[in-house]
Amino acid sequence: MKKALIVRGGWDGHDPVRISELFAELLSRSGIEATISDSLASFDDGESLKALDLIVPVWTMGKLEKEATANVLAAVEGGTGLAGCHGGMCDAFRENTDWQFLTGGQWVAHPGNDGVEYAVSIRKGSSPLVEGIRDFSVKTEHYYLHVDPAVEVLATTRFPVADGPHAANGNVDMPVAWTKRWGAGRVFYCSLGHQAAVFDNGEARELMRRGLAWAAEGKAASAAEGKQ
Repeated sequence: MKKALIVRGGWDGHDPVRISELFAELLSRSGIEATISDSLASFDDGESLKALDLIVPVWTMGKLEKEATANVLAAVEGGTGLAGCHGGMCDAFRENTDWQFLTGGQWVAHPGNDGVEYAVSIRKGSSPLVEGIRDFSVKTEHYYLHVDPAVEVLATTRFPVADGPHAANGNVDMPVAWTKRWGAGRVFYCSLGHQAAVFDNGEARELMRRGLAWAAEGKAASAAEGKQ
């Protein structure tokens, strides 16, 4: 059975306990056994990270030391996947540019704060990962991110919805979900997840489940490619 490590903590406002429990449930549905840790010290053992199939950060606004960061980067490069959501992954360690390079993006704003109603548009044909998932609407924080141009965008949302100085730029299609490669590793991110309840939406939940499972397949895919 594939093994995943969920590391939760940081700012309590992002519901790390319920998000981590939801992710453990979604991983179990995909046949992946998840262990939940409440400590960033879990990133201190580089060899243990390399033995995993997936790392799931659920940690907002923390600080990850240089050696621990290097351990995560090396594990993902070797085939361990990385997947997460919202600020738990792309606002986890906002001063850490190596982390941002790995994840593919960084939160910078959420105009209108919580409770903004907006549409999420699936980019049809972008990946088998989103096949059959329909466009949907949510009411939550509307994440504006700085995004790596190397990512493969799976879903987008249109800004502006809430008014503000950013509206002077006109319409902007912002990524909501993407994938990225890091060596042999797979990276998946979804900007939803301010609270666990947003994944009560069936389409959002399925998108997250598939993303977690896809990221955990990096080692198997790399091995298969090596046999060709």
